[in-house]
Amino acid sequence: MRAPTCVLFDLDGTLVDSAPGVTASAAEALRSVGAPVPDAATLRSFVGPPMHDTFRRVVGLDEPAARAALTAYRAAYARDGASAAALYDGVPELLDALVARGLPMGVATSKVQDQAELTAHRFGLGSRLLAVCGLREEEGRTTKREVIRECVARLRAGGADVSRPLMVGDRSYDVESAAAEGIPAVHVRWGYGGPAESAHAVASVARPSELVDWIDLLDKNAGYGAELEDEHA
Repeated sequence: MRAPTCVLFDLDGTLVDSAPGVTASAAEALRSVGAPVPDAATLRSFVGPPMHDTFRRVVGLDEPAARAALTAYRAAYARDGASAAALYDGVPELLDALVARGLPMGVATSKVQDQAELTAHRFGLGSRLLAVCGLREEEGRTTKREVIRECVARLRAGGADVSRPLMVGDRSYDVESAAAEGIPAVHVRWGYGGPAESAHAVASVARPSELVDWIDLLDKNAGYGAELEDEHA
């Protein structure tokens, strides 16, 4: 594993603790279509993956009901849910540390594009990010993998070196979607995913500062490797 040249962050469960608003909005959406509301632990698992997929797979809604619930969810989240979110402790320092190290960053989230942008703006993240990318159905961007691909493209267009991107997220969905694009991922344990969701990640970190330390270690090892090459040249 070599040091990354750019970093893509998930949003919910990675940079922002949005569970209260997401779970309340999801519960309201399910009630609006006459579906049963799961227990709190199940609702918490809704945070991260695309909500439409969750309504289909976890709740078992058919396609028309899932679409109606998704519309209700987005309206409820925009009205009330977004205001219940908060940045995780250590996230501003994490982003500032990576900016100081010259690492271009973007957000790749399963939120819809406008909500992703509003969230980034609300928490003052925009000045640290080169790209904010979410789902946008009208552009055919409906999966996390497609969002990651678009985010890399936007970073490239912004002048970033995207030869070694790194994904950072809290759910196995982030890890697997990045892997499908040939991108390694770091799993963060302060979010909503369980320990097993780090199985295919290149690293797992418990605090934002540990991610900085891990990246610094990769840089240090790269420098040591270069010294060895010079010695044997």
